Amino acid sequence: MNKAYKYRIYPNKTQEQQLARTFGCCRFVYNQILALQETNHKNNIKHMSKFDMNNYCNHVLKAEYPFLKEVDKFAVTNAIYFLETGYQRFFQKQGGYPKFKNKHRSRKSYTTNFTNNNIEVLEHEIKLPKLGKVKAVIHRVAPSGYHLKSATVSQERDGSFYCSVLYEYEAVIMPVAVKEIIGLDYKSDGLYVSSDEKVCGSPKYSRKAAKKLAKAQRRLKHMQMHSSNYNKQQQKVARIHRHISNQRKDFLHKKSTEIANLYDLVCVENLNMKSMSNKGFGNGKATLDNGYGMLLNMLDYKLADRGRQLIRVGKWYASSQICSCCGEVNKMTLSDRKYQCSCGNRMDRDLNAAINIKNEGYRLYREIVA
Repeated sequence: MNKAYKYRIYPNKTQEQQLARTFGCCRFVYNQILALQETNHKNNIKHMSKFDMNNYCNHVLKAEYPFLKEVDKFAVTNAIYFLETGYQRFFQKQGGYPKFKNKHRSRKSYTTNFTNNNIEVLEHEIKLPKLGKVKAVIHRVAPSGYHLKSATVSQERDGSFYCSVLYEYEAVIMPVAVKEIIGLDYKSDGLYVSSDEKVCGSPKYSRKAAKKLAKAQRRLKHMQMHSSNYNKQQQKVARIHRHISNQRKDFLHKKSTEIANLYDLVCVENLNMKSMSNKGFGNGKATLDNGYGMLLNMLDYKLADRGRQLIRVGKWYASSQICSCCGEVNKMTLSDRKYQCSCGNRMDRDLNAAINIKNEGYRLYREIVA
């Protein structure tokens, strides 16, 4: 199995310049190879494999542009491999066609591989190729059985730098007997309603910071684009966005860890959160601010690490229309917040849905293990 540890790093001025060169070279090679592939396609030339693309970079591009030799060779190679991954996803209809990277809008990052101890996590530093020892906050250390594989260095829009170190390890995960089961139903004005009648409210971090963010964006609007003051103000706006994102992630990590420690089987609905956040529903901001999809991704790997399971019920399962007591189906609109059945069942609509999701998820689980 693989696990990554992400550290905040503080490069000096010389190291920052080297990082900027590496980001630029990776972006340059990516765009050059992408343009070559498009030209070959127009001329009915066969698609180049990642090895052919790498040979073209080493023998043609590096000879024509000597500055490509000044940066980490693994970073450039991985940029080519990422392009090939994008092509393969496009061919398999798993994603869109690869796009050219832009200096101002594209994410600044590169990945380098571990070889001959060129990467090392020290007490207060991280050793990286072409950079040497970079000051870092080492808040956790990988266990002794973990083998270092690669490191990804990135720069956020607010100017901060991070290094994500990837490890490989052998894990023996013993399945846990299913005793404690819970069903979670998505709640628009919160986060979820559980089958045991608990409602998880969402702190709405984006809404709380809306006035502060709007004020910073108004100042940015009246500045000349790409001027010194514009770039400084843009970093202030980016810091507000990053703070909101970190608050949301912290909250979701705590909630997902709490659920993963308490329950052996977690049943959820397999919702399309991107579709739910569109203008048609009228609650796009609230949906995006909740981060429910992120919560499900966290639950997935945290439960797997503990030998427990996450069951996703199909999105077309009518969880809110089926009576959790007798199974009768009653048509409801989005404005109906109370569920009422002829059998006498009266309860909150979301609670009824959570109980149905729990029952359906447990049924699917028994089919899997049978």
